[in-house]
Amino acid sequence: MDVLHGKIKPLYIHYLVAASGSALVASIFGLIDAMMVGRYHGPSGNAALAVFNPLWSIIYCLGLLAGIGGSVLFANNRGSGKEENAQQYFTLSVFYGAALSVMALLGIGFFKEEMFRFFGADDELLSLALRYLKPVYFAIPCCIFSQILSAALRNDGNPGLATKAVIIGGVFNAIGDYLCVFVLDLGIFGAGLATAIGQYIGIAIMLSHFFGKKNTLRFVRPVRILHKIGRISLTGFSTAISDLSMGIIGILFNRQIMRFLNADALAVYGIITQITAFAQCLAYGIGQAAQPIISQNYGARQYGRIRQCLRYALFTSAGMGLFWMLLMQLCPQLFLYAFMSPTPQVAVMAPGILRAYGLSYLLLPFNIFATYYFQAMMKPQLSTVASLARGVVISGGMILLLPLLLGANSLWYTMLITEMLVTVYSVYHTIRCTKKLI
Repeated sequence: MDVLHGKIKPLYIHYLVAASGSALVASIFGLIDAMMVGRYHGPSGNAALAVFNPLWSIIYCLGLLAGIGGSVLFANNRGSGKEENAQQYFTLSVFYGAALSVMALLGIGFFKEEMFRFFGADDELLSLALRYLKPVYFAIPCCIFSQILSAALRNDGNPGLATKAVIIGGVFNAIGDYLCVFVLDLGIFGAGLATAIGQYIGIAIMLSHFFGKKNTLRFVRPVRILHKIGRISLTGFSTAISDLSMGIIGILFNRQIMRFLNADALAVYGIITQITAFAQCLAYGIGQAAQPIISQNYGARQYGRIRQCLRYALFTSAGMGLFWMLLMQLCPQLFLYAFMSPTPQVAVMAPGILRAYGLSYLLLPFNIFATYYFQAMMKPQLSTVASLARGVVISGGMILLLPLLLGANSLWYTMLITEMLVTVYSVYHTIRCTKKLI
């Protein structure tokens, strides 16, 4: 599809369907694991996955750092006619991802027990988290490269293949979860095994792009390597920190919940982490759909087309936020019984917790899209500030202070306050950036 000359609406819808479909199925990996593990192990299984989830955030953060950073710079250089420079950024994003994979394997391999303890695990939850990690550990490079390759395919005009890869991997994961967890009676280890194999299948499918006629990506000899890796890191940092923020928030929530509440509340928070990951992945789809269009047209100085794409993305963000917020208010029991067979204590406390936290979903899609918009407009500093405020500074401060000031249950309103404050910043700078498109 011609990003520089085609009609914006069908272009945006094409990329949105591909990116959202890919994100949707990718998040189903975690959802199905949580459902199966919750049914097999009960609330302790969901609590163990809540302990594990910050590690997923770290892993995907590394993939986004190299993948989104490289793809934005690739698209911008291609849009401005600098094809050789674009291919250098693609080449370096791949090698950067390989280096990050090795670092992740070493760090997790040597410090896994200490890591899960820090994430909030007690003895029972530590045992379950380690069993889930065993098969997943060997798929960590696949998890990182899935982000890099899917971003590369979107910018090379083949987003459908990335979607197909994630769908096929996700379908296998769904079937494999049931077979491994229940039929083979492997419990949480089986859920990890099915997830790992699904990741390998997805990567194999995406790699087929490089043997097809649509492929224009190639490896070249890069120059000014450290400078370009620095630019990739800076450009991808804000999106990566959005994903990493889920891990940081998760760690703080886990520790505060175990300090001020109990393991039952942590089991409910385990459900929230899965729903949030699902909603956030769909919000990524909006940003990833708009990014190639905005980046290349910004490089080509076709500012009217950027305004059109922005309108569609804002409308989609508002609709998605309203949908998720209403769903959490109206159907909390649906989520509870989908993820576990709750004890009476969990059944009583869960609806109030889910409704309180769910209010934050109204603004979540816009704040995530704003980080992609600032990146595509070559304003990584704005994107980084928004991501850090949302993911670390404001949210982290609220998680630590609210229970002390207003009681333990105020924890569940942390993200609502955070999203409201970040929205003010994001709206202001979105308007400023857009006004300059003359």
